[in-house]
Amino acid sequence: MADSRQPKQPEPAASNCGEPRLTQARPRDWRPVLKRADQAVVAGLVLCAVAATFAHWVLQGGLRGEIIEIDRAEPLEARYVVDINSADWPELAELPQVGEILARRIVESRRVAGPFKDHGDLKRVQGIGPRTLEKLRPYLLPMPAQADVAAGTNVDANAL
Repeated sequence: MADSRQPKQPEPAASNCGEPRLTQARPRDWRPVLKRADQAVVAGLVLCAVAATFAHWVLQGGLRGEIIEIDRAEPLEARYVVDINSADWPELAELPQVGEILARRIVESRRVAGPFKDHGDLKRVQGIGPRTLEKLRPYLLPMPAQADVAAGTNVDANAL
């Protein structure tokens, strides 16, 4: 009988520390991801983007030093003022010394007793005294004088 065994192939040598063996890539197997013409187009687009960014910077005042960095900008002051005769309770609750309950009392007083004639009229609301009123004054819109209000003028005095 013929021996059906095949001759043994030599086994590859084990690599150090379980790392796979590295083989060198053949130059003919390597292909670039983009063709040379595509690379030129991408490079042109990148250059156009950089040029557009530079042009935008120049037009915004970059060469003249007019670009404002937010960290160096002067802080702006915002004033919050309300009209006590038209503001709802959420707006009034934002005022210092006024919470939700006091704001609801102001709106209820306005509904029951009518609009406030001046800022001092706020003292009719339970919880508002002279000190609270003085803290609120900078946040209240000026009230018109009674003579300037159309409903408060005498019609006969305006007749020709």
